[in-house]
Amino acid sequence: MSIIDMANRVGATLIPLIIVGIPAYGLLKKVKVYEEFVEGAKEGFEIAVRIIPYLVAILVAIGMFRASGAMDYLVNGLRPVLSLLGFPPENLPMALMRPLSGSGSLGLLSDLIGEYGVDSLFTKIGATMYGSSETTFYVLAVYFGSVGIRQTRHAVVAGLLADGAGALAAVYVCKLMLG
Repeated sequence: MSIIDMANRVGATLIPLIIVGIPAYGLLKKVKVYEEFVEGAKEGFEIAVRIIPYLVAILVAIGMFRASGAMDYLVNGLRPVLSLLGFPPENLPMALMRPLSGSGSLGLLSDLIGEYGVDSLFTKIGATMYGSSETTFYVLAVYFGSVGIRQTRHAVVAGLLADGAGALAAVYVCKLMLG
């Protein structure tokens, strides 16, 4: 049996167990599972309503930046430096966008797929960046904001360093394994 077959069997077994097990555990502990679920969904909706203006602002700013051609100027200006580092300039927009917006970076990934095809190295690097980094500013705004944290201290720097490490690792691992 291959690793993939084992992973598929484990996943096919664990997922239903988790879906049934968590509510069953709650019932054993005499928790009103449905009421708690609905309360959590209400809180999630309230948070979503609070952050919509910030998300719209980020998406509009990103759209304006790209539509103005500033992204193209930035990529072309950094092309020589990026080439020396072995970082494909075609993937720079994804590396810059990912910490800001999940939907914006998904749009950039779709652009890479449309322009270069699903089997291109640029697309594979972009997809790996998408999966190996986080929307740092979104996470800080939503999760820190939802619990009232105002002083982010080192979280922004640590998050951006992790995003940068994820982008660089995506490039080098993809080139090593696929290029």
